[in-house]
Amino acid sequence: MLARDKVRLEALRGIKKEFLEAKSAPGAAGELPDDAAMKILVKMAKQRRESARIYTEQNRPDLAEGELAELAVIEQYLPKALSPEELRERLVAIVAETGAKGPADMGRVMGVATKALAGVADGRAVSAAVKEILANM
Repeated sequence: MLARDKVRLEALRGIKKEFLEAKSAPGAAGELPDDAAMKILVKMAKQRRESARIYTEQNRPDLAEGELAELAVIEQYLPKALSPEELRERLVAIVAETGAKGPADMGRVMGVATKALAGVADGRAVSAAVKEILANM
């Protein structure tokens, strides 16, 4: 507030609001575990990315710019995303761990991969890489 950084202030207020709602949700017992907080941040980042994409498609760069600025603030609190090479290495290890033999085992691999890579890899990238790895078996 004192720095008069409106974008950062709005982004942090949004994060606080989501965290408070999650803590007061039925069954939450007034606590917010770290993994739940990470899921909230990932969801918020995804929403900002999608909104910015839509605004850009509709030729509204002013609105897209605001969403991207908030996204930058939210991403400061997320772990560093994996590079495509690191993602592939981790997925090859997960495929070996699950004992997958081909594309028919995609569901089993994705179940393990989404839990193991939550917050550090995009779901679409994980899915595409798993399909590629299993297709080449």
